[in-house]
Amino acid sequence: MTDLIAYVSCAEDRRIDVLAVDPVGMTLRKQAEVAVPGPPAKVMSMAMAMSPDRRVLTTAVRHPPYPADSFAIDPATGALRHIGTGPLPEALAYISSVAGGRYLLGASYAASLLCCLPIRDGVVQPATLVLPTPEKAHCVITDPSGRFVYVPCLGGNVILRFAFDAATGGLTALEPVAVHPGAGPRHLRFAPHAPFAYCVNELDATIDVYATDAATGALMHRQTVAQLPAGTTGAIAAADIHLTPDGRFLYASERLTNVLTIWAVDGGSGELTALGRVPCEAGPRGFAIDPSGRVLLCAGQSSHHVALFAIDQASGALRQAGRLPVGRNPNWIEFFAPEG
Repeated sequence: MTDLIAYVSCAEDRRIDVLAVDPVGMTLRKQAEVAVPGPPAKVMSMAMAMSPDRRVLTTAVRHPPYPADSFAIDPATGALRHIGTGPLPEALAYISSVAGGRYLLGASYAASLLCCLPIRDGVVQPATLVLPTPEKAHCVITDPSGRFVYVPCLGGNVILRFAFDAATGGLTALEPVAVHPGAGPRHLRFAPHAPFAYCVNELDATIDVYATDAATGALMHRQTVAQLPAGTTGAIAAADIHLTPDGRFLYASERLTNVLTIWAVDGGSGELTALGRVPCEAGPRGFAIDPSGRVLLCAGQSSHHVALFAIDQASGALRQAGRLPVGRNPNWIEFFAPEG
């Protein structure tokens, strides 16, 4: 099996570390360090988004003048080549390439806004739409159909919903989804093959399970589960959440205890059953699961390392198989499978 490529956003060094990942032998090695134009800066994160056709990788630097840099991906090797820089309206905590790569959606935590920017020849153009949001918008994604857009707002304690016009980049506000008090919704994910969605809540380290309506984009709450033991105190900070490509297992990270929690997904109800938790790198702000569902790669924002975990295909259990130093402040990971 050909090595996979993992792109790791290293915000403080303003670079992308390109790693080769062997999902069979479970090895990890660095292939390249790709500079993102501009001087290094002490920024919290540098979000990345890959185009749906897997040909362009875009970064959002959270430092003035807030550039969006686009890199062409070599389909055979995964090598990156800078192709252009575009302007972002603010510091964006999260970006998504949507509508076949014709638009970039962005959520600004600092400025509490949602934006839509056209993409031409892989390069981001000035925003055509900027909308205010409740405090601390932290994520922006579409549902699997691409017809609806969702924006968890951590400070506003709500998940915004919009109807998305893929032809124009237009957004029409729909009724938002209220979240339980003190939750702080952060990242949202949709099940790959079933009508369910999952939101990790930063402030109380819970995960909300929703049933989804494909016709209206509505989210109906079904379950809330806790990542941490009852009575946990301190600076709770849940971070990221992902499902395996087959939808059978879900993983979430938490930064007070530096753990990944493991959950089984019920195929009929979408509800979660706890399977365990494993220690991980300090500051697990971001992690990713490879397209085959064999590998979980976790970035330690505080340790400046990434950890490689093998995913047990039968049980969902995680086994750490490797660890590698990367640039400072790693926080975002995207996988790419080279052709051939």
